[in-house]
Amino acid sequence: MNIGDVASRTGLPAKTIRYYEDIGLITPQRDLNGYRRFREQDLHKLTFLGRARALGFTIEDCRTLLALYEDQSRASADVKQVARDHLARIETKITDLIAMRDTLTELVDACAGDNRPDCPILRDLGGAV
Repeated sequence: MNIGDVASRTGLPAKTIRYYEDIGLITPQRDLNGYRRFREQDLHKLTFLGRARALGFTIEDCRTLLALYEDQSRASADVKQVARDHLARIETKITDLIAMRDTLTELVDACAGDNRPDCPILRDLGGAV
């Protein structure tokens, strides 16, 4: 398969596929003319990577998960730990986003939104107390 076929089948842009090759996540074969030739195992890895990235795993997490996937002697506890660490980061982001939403809601509610220059949103952003 060429890169266009693989891009179509995985839903990943060709640029992303080339990037994954550049950083060593996949290693497609090369034809004599230098064109990439993807095998089914490359397609499977790219699908795996696309799904992992869609779940928000970092590139390094993906590298770890891919290595664990390919290691038949892996411990599921290792896989679970990678996922658990990622879930903890997601929970932290959710907590931070809720705090941001609450603060911004208070500021929007406090702003009269009229023709006067006084605005608690700008005052808060400026660091005034």
